[in-house]
Amino acid sequence: MIVLATGASGFLGRAVAAELVAAGHEVRTLQRRPSEVPGATDALGSITDPAHVERAMEGVEGVVHLAAKVSLAGDPSEFRMVNVEGTRTLLDAAERAGVTRFVQVSSPSVAHAGASLAGVGAEPASPEHARGDYARTKAEAELLALSRDGAAMHVIAVRPHIVWGPGDTQLIERVVDRARRGRLPLLNGGTALIDTTYVDNAATGIVAALHRADAAHGNAYVITNGEPRPVADLLAGICLAAGVRPPRVSVPASLGRAAGSLVERVWAMPGVGSRAGADEPPMTRFLAEQLSTAHWFDQRDTRRDLDWAPTVSLDEGLRRLAAHYA
Repeated sequence: MIVLATGASGFLGRAVAAELVAAGHEVRTLQRRPSEVPGATDALGSITDPAHVERAMEGVEGVVHLAAKVSLAGDPSEFRMVNVEGTRTLLDAAERAGVTRFVQVSSPSVAHAGASLAGVGAEPASPEHARGDYARTKAEAELLALSRDGAAMHVIAVRPHIVWGPGDTQLIERVVDRARRGRLPLLNGGTALIDTTYVDNAATGIVAALHRADAAHGNAYVITNGEPRPVADLLAGICLAAGVRPPRVSVPASLGRAAGSLVERVWAMPGVGSRAGADEPPMTRFLAEQLSTAHWFDQRDTRRDLDWAPTVSLDEGLRRLAAHYA
């Protein structure tokens, strides 16, 4: 089918667009920068511009929506404009164009209220309880997308959890950089059990959702490797693959959360974040909670309903990461 993939210049979006091409679809991508995905056709533009979206949507049968503002900090109005209103613009255009399948790529953070999530499924998205502007607006966007599910357009939401792999700048490079500078503490010894998703598995899972939308529409699914491990083990594996010393210093989680709250307030002060030269603060309360609470998920519904299973194990992913750094 003709598939429009948004956000294909990003790490996961590029992998998804490539997987769609490999699956034999005619792939069109919509983002502000070239996707550089062989076999895909770029329709450069922004999901917040209705004219760009209308042009990109012409003749499209399926949509995979990945574009989002992903950050631990930033202007709340920007999160809303991109994550909520951008999704609304895409859904409106998709309905007018006669799109039959719409995959909303969401995040498990839409149902994370700060407590542990251990062996649960895709809990309901909750903008009221989600932590931070990113999670809140992604929760709103997921609910908005699923509200458009119907006989004419089948909508399905997927929540890939902590996607990583060679070339990842959101997680891997930040972990390696902070570890190299000795600024990567463990919270409560890094004992919290968490699951992650190797990028190839996330991409095949998202494409499986597109293929299975007719049977599984109206639902949300969490996608992971299904191999939960302690935070300390995961960070050590990443650091060793990159040739840097794993973190050894541990601080109480309560101290990490308090420090995160303080950093957030300071970072939001006029000029502070810009003087630091980055949009991302070194710690936030949300990040502290993610590093100190369990979050791993029951994958039985996901694998059954999407007729999908991961093919790259955690250990194989780490071997590939080491080869990348070598």
